[in-house]
Amino acid sequence: MHPLRYLPRPVPEPLAGLVDLALDLRWSWDHHADRLWQQMDVELWESTCDPWLILESVSQQRLEDLAGDQAFIALLREQVAVRREYLERQPWYSRIHGADTSLGTVAYFSMEFGLSEALPIYSGGLGVLAGDLLKTASDLGVPLVGIGLLYQQGYFHQVIDASGQQLEFYPFNNPAMLPVLPLRDATGGWLQIVLDLPGRILHLRGWEARIGRVSLYLLDSNDLRNAPGDRGITSGLYSGGPELRLQQEMVLGIGGWRLLEALGVNPDICHLNEGHAAFAPLERARSFMADNGCSFHEALRCTRSGNLFTTHTPVAAGFDHFAPELVTQYLQAYVARLGISVEDLLTLGRASNNDPLEPLNMAYLAMRCSGAVNGVSRLHATVSQEIFQPLFPRWPVAEVPVGYVTNGVHVPSWDSAAADALWTAASGRERWLGDLRSLEQAVHTVSDEELWRTRTQGRQALVQAVHRRQCRQEAACGYAEVQFPEVLDPNILTLGFARRFAAYKRPDLLLHDPQRLTRLLIDTRRPVQLVIAGKAHPQDQVGRRLINRWVAFARQPAVHGRVVFLEDYDLALATDLVQGVDVWINTPRRPWEASGTSGMKVLVNGGLNVSELDGWWAEAWSPEVGWALGDRREHDADPAWDAAEADELYRLLEEEVVPEFYERNENGLPAAWLARIRKSMARLTPRFSSNRMLREYVEDYYLPAAAVVKNRCADGGALGISLESRLVLLTRHWNSLRFGTVTSRADGGALEIEAQIYFDDISPDLLEVELYAEPLAADDAPERIPMAQSRSLPGAVQGFVYRAVVGCRRPAEHYTPRVMAAADGLAVPLEAPWILWQR
Repeated sequence: MHPLRYLPRPVPEPLAGLVDLALDLRWSWDHHADRLWQQMDVELWESTCDPWLILESVSQQRLEDLAGDQAFIALLREQVAVRREYLERQPWYSRIHGADTSLGTVAYFSMEFGLSEALPIYSGGLGVLAGDLLKTASDLGVPLVGIGLLYQQGYFHQVIDASGQQLEFYPFNNPAMLPVLPLRDATGGWLQIVLDLPGRILHLRGWEARIGRVSLYLLDSNDLRNAPGDRGITSGLYSGGPELRLQQEMVLGIGGWRLLEALGVNPDICHLNEGHAAFAPLERARSFMADNGCSFHEALRCTRSGNLFTTHTPVAAGFDHFAPELVTQYLQAYVARLGISVEDLLTLGRASNNDPLEPLNMAYLAMRCSGAVNGVSRLHATVSQEIFQPLFPRWPVAEVPVGYVTNGVHVPSWDSAAADALWTAASGRERWLGDLRSLEQAVHTVSDEELWRTRTQGRQALVQAVHRRQCRQEAACGYAEVQFPEVLDPNILTLGFARRFAAYKRPDLLLHDPQRLTRLLIDTRRPVQLVIAGKAHPQDQVGRRLINRWVAFARQPAVHGRVVFLEDYDLALATDLVQGVDVWINTPRRPWEASGTSGMKVLVNGGLNVSELDGWWAEAWSPEVGWALGDRREHDADPAWDAAEADELYRLLEEEVVPEFYERNENGLPAAWLARIRKSMARLTPRFSSNRMLREYVEDYYLPAAAVVKNRCADGGALGISLESRLVLLTRHWNSLRFGTVTSRADGGALEIEAQIYFDDISPDLLEVELYAEPLAADDAPERIPMAQSRSLPGAVQGFVYRAVVGCRRPAEHYTPRVMAAADGLAVPLEAPWILWQR
């Protein structure tokens, strides 16, 4: 890998360690060095919490003064030593898997990464999940690098005006003030990546952000050699129309893989965080073609087993689609280099070839170029199987090849200082750096008094943070500060609701009956307060109206001091909320929340969840850890069902949540509430941490896939090329396969079933024959019973009888013989989607 070379502003020699500390985004979750940055500039620290911005902003005289401050130098040396110890400590991966050399590097491609407000290249949950994964890879020592885009503006900032309307602003990201450094080539020049666009060359610049042991590599198009329009390709996240989105995804996928090659990184695993990066497997295959002199389809067969596609989308309409004419315009020259046609590329990204107008679906392309696919919760995997079934016609939905790794959160990024102290006392400082099995028992050693003190401190800190934000927010609308001297009460049950404002998330469910909500909030004996935040996409008029409705409600005199809407929901505000609220409310329309992670973030801080049984909560909930909405069924956008669930939400709050919070024992403690907190923290915090998530990716996906892809690519791709030849043969002759007579007879306590099969020019060794029966119960697996070849059919070419014996617990008509490709090194049905049923 080429070294980073950068000439920052002059730093006095005694302060040299400051540069490395400020550039390492580990400070976003490890707060050892906070006192250091606070001493440099207390005002800047309190307003930004951004070490790199502080280092770049303070005067040279201030740096000279600090260089002579022996107390500051001692603190700096201490923090440099802490960072060195972290980087040199043997992490989980090397301890557990260090002897396994099958896994080299994992390249994690994502359109957004939410690491810190200091690097605003994210919009929401997808990016925050990606950022948490990079942080966890650093903690666990997983050999992983991130690939993304450095946006000139990123996502928008939100302001609520005096009339309660959302306004959007797009501040410019000045790279000099971001914790990134330019990537330099071996000669010291700026590392350049080029892409062919119609009629011109696109020049891309490379950057690196450091996250502990992990590098995040970013590309941007703001190069003066590019035309003005092309300089704006990386101008904003999720901005512009289909053409700009296609350009961005070409930069991410094709440009991102080329950047890795330029850095000398040869990943074993290409992990696609959503379909946005689906062009990366194409460029990976092109590179393998160039190195080994094989065809594109052979190269893809060799390399695809090293590609993992994680889908986060719960509805098919959420996938990116590009019209055939746009694909032709931008990728015609590229696919020619692959030795295929545009139609071949479109075929990879379509459900079928019957409709020439069908667009290129990036999720379909990602699936057809990957060796494994996973959803982000157990329920989401089931939903995704239905979404992707068009790619596997005639296969049962349950056999569509989508697994799952339920999302998790990087716990050290989201715990409060009080919660961190509680967990440290109970289970040690390195509790999130490896095996989590001891954590559940550790929480039970914490006394009720300690637990309640932690919750009280978190709530008090949130009330103070809300007051600061509300003062600024209301003052900007022309209100005098004396009009809101106190916002919220640190002793009142505090509910939080914060997320993207979109109709399917039903952010107005709590507002279904405003009078009933008002009565709940202002009850003099058991009052409740509510903190709301969230952005609507600028083009989402429904979401914008929902925000306006909440702002109008919050400004009503009747609920003054009991409900606030905070503008510009971002990582910093999210941190305040999840550390302070008592209850996190989530009301999506099932099954539209693929996973959701906001509710996971309250767990470590002793917050509880009241949530729809969707996403992660569908597998996390039990009555003793929180409260559930819904009946585990889908009701679409049914107003009657929304009304029924709103009524149930009010009932839960009125009859269960609020009374339990205010029911106190002789010591003034809410014993039942604390028992629920303890069970939630103990059971759910480790289970829904990104530590568990990433270890599952490593052990269930990365390591097995790395072994397979290395085997396929060895000896110039000999095995992969052989597999491609087998699949070409199956494609050519599959439609000639047919069933003959199928018979069954009872023999004592067994059922013997025989099936005649005619194979045409396909060797039976390339196929598997089995009996299939649907599950008898909803939670059962289907029966799959191998059928063995028993004899040849006389006078038939490639005609055989296959036989199986099964128990008589169900009738013969429940069983259907079927033929599919033999696995034998293939992922079936992901790579071989054919199936023949006897009907």
